[in-house]
Amino acid sequence: MKNGHRPGRQFGWFWAAYGTSALGTWLAFGAFPLIAVQVLHAGPAEVAALSSAGAAVGAAAAVPLGPWVEFRRKRQVLIAMDLMRFAALLTVPAAFALGALTFLQLLLVSVVVAASDITFRAASGAYLKNLLPAEDLLVANARFESTAWTITIVGPPLGGAVIGLLGPVATVVADAVSHLLSALGIRAAGGHEPRLERREAARTRAGDLLDGWRYILSDAALRPLFLNTALFNGLVMAAQPLLAVLMLGRLGFAPWQYGLAFAAPSIGGLLGSWLARPLVTRFGQHRVLVVAGSLRAIWPIGLAFPGPGTGGLLLVIGVEFGLIFCCGVFNPVHATYRLQRTVTDRVSRTLTAWAVTVKATTALLTALWGVLGSLLGPRTAIGLAGVLLLVTPLLLRRREGALPSGPKPTGNRA
Repeated sequence: MKNGHRPGRQFGWFWAAYGTSALGTWLAFGAFPLIAVQVLHAGPAEVAALSSAGAAVGAAAAVPLGPWVEFRRKRQVLIAMDLMRFAALLTVPAAFALGALTFLQLLLVSVVVAASDITFRAASGAYLKNLLPAEDLLVANARFESTAWTITIVGPPLGGAVIGLLGPVATVVADAVSHLLSALGIRAAGGHEPRLERREAARTRAGDLLDGWRYILSDAALRPLFLNTALFNGLVMAAQPLLAVLMLGRLGFAPWQYGLAFAAPSIGGLLGSWLARPLVTRFGQHRVLVVAGSLRAIWPIGLAFPGPGTGGLLLVIGVEFGLIFCCGVFNPVHATYRLQRTVTDRVSRTLTAWAVTVKATTALLTALWGVLGSLLGPRTAIGLAGVLLLVTPLLLRRREGALPSGPKPTGNRA
């Protein structure tokens, strides 16, 4: 993939599989809460539990899968996780057609999907590191990032149109099929992975479950980046429900205006991902990581100050655009540095621990900020999150460490 050349066939299939799966996920964005409300007549507490408890339990269920994934061929794990999501999601329209759909089933499916998603992401990082040389990882991650933001722009409107025409269950079918197509794409990629040693097939021990966290916390470069990511993501996401309350309630914005305030700025993520590689080429990986990571923390405090009308809407769009643009630059550089910094036989456990911690932190801070929003008001709570975010760049200001050496990738190259 050097010098702008097209990537190899294996990466092309993997990239296409990622895009297909992501599109299905965004088409079905919000489908489960809608099904719970419209079909099962669930109340606010049940809908909140479906979103938070499903993700939290799924993250906990993914913990033992990290060590298990580490010692298996990653391509087979990716296919298995896609097929697991396909099968779990397909039970929803099947039960709906039979008139047997229950809230418990929706909750269990959300747990399976959350655990499979974390495991898939952990295996995909290890697979990508094996597939490409280190100098090509940033290009690959930037392409994934740009694909993610493109789909974020087009997916929800398309999903909304499908829901309007066919109902939310139809988007769940589309999501299930997207994972099946992803599995077929990864299978078509082919290729060879290193033969596993006999010790790698051994049964996972209880102590292995914490290996990912031990590795992260013992690394002087990964540890501050890990803490920064967990706190930043958690605080940003914790303020989102309060912003919805502020905009749709007190400020009187229409739902379409609220949707526009978050869909339009996604263009910033697309632009940022395109610029990530040129910026790293010019200024260096570590400097871009620190600067982009610091700048993204400046924007969220602005979300505490929107007023009613067009001016308030433009303020939110501008703040979100700046935030998402900086994240679009930071995310692929961060993902690349994390892969390069992690030795090959620790990638799956490290990425699993990372994802589980971020999800757990987000769930905890979201619940806490819900309480703060009730006590202090949504605007004050959003401002408090913004102030705390200004401190997170301190965790990024560390000297660049040497990257570990590891086995060369075995994937085919163009």
